[in-house]
Amino acid sequence: MIVDPVFYAVAVPAVALTGLAKGGFTGVGALSLPAIAFVINPVQAAAILLPILVVQDVVGVWAFRRTVDWALLGWMLPGAAVGVGLGYGFAASVTPAAVMATVGVISILFGAYRLWADRHAMPRDTARMPEWVGLVFGVGSGFTSQVAHAGQPPFQLWVLPRNLPRDVLVGTTAIFFAATNWIKVPAYAALGQFTAANLLTSAALLPVALVSTFAGVWLVRKVPAERFYTAIYWLMIMVGAGLIWEAVR
Repeated sequence: MIVDPVFYAVAVPAVALTGLAKGGFTGVGALSLPAIAFVINPVQAAAILLPILVVQDVVGVWAFRRTVDWALLGWMLPGAAVGVGLGYGFAASVTPAAVMATVGVISILFGAYRLWADRHAMPRDTARMPEWVGLVFGVGSGFTSQVAHAGQPPFQLWVLPRNLPRDVLVGTTAIFFAATNWIKVPAYAALGQFTAANLLTSAALLPVALVSTFAGVWLVRKVPAERFYTAIYWLMIMVGAGLIWEAVR
């Protein structure tokens, strides 16, 4: 188990963001991995976060299991499996600095995408593409999810233009990322990251994630969401730039 207080000074607020994301502040959890990657190897950071995400997924899957677009998932999930495999191959064949730089780039792109999406309507072009193209977006989502737990943008670019009913959108999103997280488990095991130390660290951080999930449900009704999101996404861009600088240095 990691005992470094500097690690927990970063990891506790980072994991709290994953809880807030599950509690209603969708997207803010993508900052968690880039933040933790400042203090430990990014692959190890992702492996520590993964069991926490798997546990958090249970609530969303159970609550919305009856409102799911299975046809859409039928195209996207095989692509996600391919993307996870590509992400595994990438992480297994490059240096930690290269993974750090990639996490930084994904963080910047995620933050910039969210800032743009909050001010513009989602492009309608993808809604006119054949259904099988969802496989390609699944690959992109699986890859970015494997490398940085940040698979939302490719997923949203394909799914949101379809204007699914609210509960179907929430249920489809919950099932997709829950399944993707389970697909990532063998990949991280193959990378040798499910050590006793990492799993004990995940267990130590899990209460923070659970408490912050319930806090998110309450806070989402109290906090002006627009300013909160804007601050998080700008911070994500700055953290991403910092990771790239550290990797290059």
